[in-house]
Amino acid sequence: MNPLLSIVDVIERLDQLDGLASSLAKLVGRAVQPRPVRNLLSGTVIGHPLHPILTDLPIGAWGMATFLDTLGGKASEPAADMLVSVGIATAVPTAAAGLNDWSDTQGKERRTGLIHAAANSAALCLYTSSAVARAAGNRGAGKALGLAGFGILMFGGYLGGHLSYANAVNVNKTAGREGPSEWTPVLGHTELSDGEHRKVEADGITMLLYRSGMSIHALDSVCSHMGGPLEEGTIADGCVTCPLHGSTFRLADGSIVRGPARDRQPSYDARIHNGQVEVRRQHAG
Repeated sequence: MNPLLSIVDVIERLDQLDGLASSLAKLVGRAVQPRPVRNLLSGTVIGHPLHPILTDLPIGAWGMATFLDTLGGKASEPAADMLVSVGIATAVPTAAAGLNDWSDTQGKERRTGLIHAAANSAALCLYTSSAVARAAGNRGAGKALGLAGFGILMFGGYLGGHLSYANAVNVNKTAGREGPSEWTPVLGHTELSDGEHRKVEADGITMLLYRSGMSIHALDSVCSHMGGPLEEGTIADGCVTCPLHGSTFRLADGSIVRGPARDRQPSYDARIHNGQVEVRRQHAG
C-alpha cells in the first residue's frame, strides 16, 4: 500500500480520537449555530463550499514564500516575509470554515479531519514563529521554521484531499439523482392527507411528498448536504429541516433557507391525476 495511504488507514482506525473529536465538534456546533454564521462558513450564500476556496490563499502564499526562501536572493526577502504574513492572516478564516464543515462529520472522516486540522494548526504555529524570527532579524531560523511549516502543511493538505476525493465529504449527495422524465404515479391521492408527508420512490429515486390542500410538493428525500433522510425531518412554515445537521429547504422549490447545505434540494413537479399522485422531473417535455 502507498505509505501515505497506510498512514491514513491508521488514522481512520484511531477510535481513541473519538472522545476529543466529539467534544470539540460540540463546541464548534454551538459556535456556528446562528443562521448567518452557519450560512457564511458553509458557503450557502455562494452555492459552493467556502473552505476549499479559502485554502488556496494560505497554501499559495506560503508556497511562494517557500519558493523565494529557497531560490530567491536578498532582493526577494521582503516579498517572502509579506507572503508569510498573508498566509497567517488568511489561515484564520480558512480554519473557521474548515471547522464548520468538520463538525458535521462522523467516524473515520471525523478522525481524519481532526488530524488534518491539527496538522494545519501546527503549520500556522510554525509560520507565526517564522514571522517573529524574521521580524527579529533571525532569517535563518525564519526560513527553517517556514520550511518545516510547509512540509506539515502539505501533509495536512493530503488529508484534506483524501476527505474530499476518497471519502466524498461535503460533496452534493444528490448529484446524478434524476427522477422520471414523464408523469409517474407513486401512490393514491387518498393515501396522502392534507398536511401529511410521505416518502415514495419513482424511477429508482426516493422523494419526499408533502400535501397542502390540493397542492403536492415533491423533493428528493436525500439531503444534498450529507445524505440525511428528509422524510424524518420536521416540516414547518413551508420548509423541511434535515434531522442530521439542520439544513432547511423550502418545500415549494428546494431553495435553501439555512445551511450547512450549499446545493438546492432537487424538486419535482407533482400533481393529482386520475386519483393518483404523479411526479416527474421538472422542466420535462
